[in-house]
Amino acid sequence: MATLVLVRHGLSEYNKIGIWAGWEDPPLAPEGHDQAEKTARELKDIHFDEAFSSDHLRCKQTLETVLNVIEQQDLPTTFNMALRERNYGDFNHKNKWEVKEQIGEEEFQRLRRSWDFPPPNGESLKMVYERLVPYYEQNILPKIKEGKNIIVSSSGNALRAFVKYLENIPDNDVALLEIGTGEAYVYNIDENGKVVDKEIRGENAQKGKV
Repeated sequence: MATLVLVRHGLSEYNKIGIWAGWEDPPLAPEGHDQAEKTARELKDIHFDEAFSSDHLRCKQTLETVLNVIEQQDLPTTFNMALRERNYGDFNHKNKWEVKEQIGEEEFQRLRRSWDFPPPNGESLKMVYERLVPYYEQNILPKIKEGKNIIVSSSGNALRAFVKYLENIPDNDVALLEIGTGEAYVYNIDENGKVVDKEIRGENAQKGKV
């Protein structure tokens, strides 16, 4: 049995003002560091063997904060583009609430949460899944099957794709999945790579609102 922890980065400077970051690279806001610290205190009971992270600054900063709080700063860490947030294409750096006003609630939710609706020059959640899952299966899952405890720091949509895979969520239901900034999904996984149980730590009451 091994533990896999998926941590969404804390509130970023873009989250704070309602801007889609996508593949842009804003830092954490001060509140984001606070969220990461709060979640880290709830992860102190887990000894990790290895860490993985998106190469985006907000994810790196979140992981650094977590590892500092749990006093595991020397953990071997891999940064990879496969774990990046969804690329919002032409909507990168646009204010999501202004876009909502322009295109209406139904189209906005389709753009923001649907499974297979890529924005112009960007990625759908399905496309994120198709780059993230093979990376997980080739680089992270073998370590879990060896009994190693792994922590992954990434962004909301990348982790939605991760959770869809781990929990076998149907395509039409993934729109309902919200992961708050700073939240950690903690999975116990057996030697065959199957999820045994799950809990959420560092729960964020504001999930879905930023």
